[in-house]
Amino acid sequence: MTTIQWSVTDLNAVLERTPFLKSYGFNVQSCAPGECVLRVPFNLALERPGGIVSGMTLMGAADVAMWLAIMTQRGTEEQWVTSDMKTAFLRSARQEDFLCTARILKLGKRSAYGSAECNGVASGLLAHHVLTYVKVAS
Repeated sequence: MTTIQWSVTDLNAVLERTPFLKSYGFNVQSCAPGECVLRVPFNLALERPGGIVSGMTLMGAADVAMWLAIMTQRGTEEQWVTSDMKTAFLRSARQEDFLCTARILKLGKRSAYGSAECNGVASGLLAHHVLTYVKVAS
């Protein structure tokens, strides 16, 4: 298995060419082999009733951050999809940006397992996620 080094610029280019992600405004802040940090800007359109950042936004950030973390080691030729995701919502975010950090804990030939944390820039830890991805057969 070859390790592929991807840069922040490379991963942001993936986000730019993925139309369904545009409305979230995700931006890769940093990356390392098996890790990706996304910044998610506050967006009124992604607020849920009650004035808090929606859970789907937090879960979406974790899902995308893990997808990109896999790319830091496996590139974009292989296709990986989420097979399982568990989320614990720990605190609400109100009108603030947040960072989502995903880390691969185990990367195999056909599956990847990792965790992600979403942290509000002012409020701290918002959610903890555990994700499993599987490689799509070619």
